[in-house]
Amino acid sequence: MPKRILIIDDEPDLSEIVQFALDCFTDWQTDVACTGAEGLKKNNPEPFDAILLDVSMPDMDGLQVFEQLRSQPTTQSIPVILLTAKVQPNDRRRFASMDIAGIITKPFASETIAAEIADILGWEI
Repeated sequence: MPKRILIIDDEPDLSEIVQFALDCFTDWQTDVACTGAEGLKKNNPEPFDAILLDVSMPDMDGLQVFEQLRSQPTTQSIPVILLTAKVQPNDRRRFASMDIAGIITKPFASETIAAEIADILGWEI
């Protein structure tokens, strides 16, 4: 059964690029949520295998979404990879202190994002 990844990002163009890249290079199934609230809803009743989560979103930022994911028994163990332009040392330290699977910085290379995700999660492409 193919892995299922949810992309939560308020930038439709970026989500489309990630989704296209994963479709081209993997057999993973992808879905997209444009808001944090929508992403939380899409994880019920069947949670995804991993989540790519934008840190900066207007309605609910990625860290608030992450906290809610970790507070629910059905989603608390889903690996979360942050998509962020925030690469300051303070941000990296804060992210490292959380149960984040990994960080992919924006901008990223669409031709290598699948390999980056696979490497972070220990998945095969």
